[in-house]
Amino acid sequence: MEKYKRTEESRLTITELMLPSHSNFSGKIHGGYILSLMDQIAFACASKHSGNYCVTASVNRVDFKNPVDVGNLLTLKASVNYTGTTSMVIGIRVEAENIQKGFVKHCNSSYFTMVAKNEKGEKAAVPGLILDSEEDVRRFVRSIIRKEEGIARRDRFKSEEFVLQEYISKLQGHNHKLLL
Repeated sequence: MEKYKRTEESRLTITELMLPSHSNFSGKIHGGYILSLMDQIAFACASKHSGNYCVTASVNRVDFKNPVDVGNLLTLKASVNYTGTTSMVIGIRVEAENIQKGFVKHCNSSYFTMVAKNEKGEKAAVPGLILDSEEDVRRFVRSIIRKEEGIARRDRFKSEEFVLQEYISKLQGHNHKLLL
């Protein structure tokens, strides 16, 4: 296994024509279908980087910014943004192109954490990233910060450490009915 790889070595792009069979009841492409495509490209990108089968460990926030129409060309771009010992963060950008007008719109972006597995199903080491551009460093550091913030958020609300009185004021102004 190579010790380090450049991001370009595993960067992938897929493009697919959006068909009526991919649409939801409002006539737009179903978000679940787009998520499935995102998971596929994350798997392919992570597997290409690691040289191993990879599984999805987590997905960090997916905001659907713009709807995708039937007849659009959907393009997904994936790259390895961060490498740990056995895991990788795959950054994914989704764009839809109106073929007739040539107009391209950004639909969503997300970060998939993928874990490499060996033939026995055990976690496998992955090559590190060679950071040779400011953009590579920005993406790597952004992944570190996102990871740290996620751990802090998770730890802040552990049920055994949660103190209701410290947070009860946060409920004011929100749509709820408190029955304690």
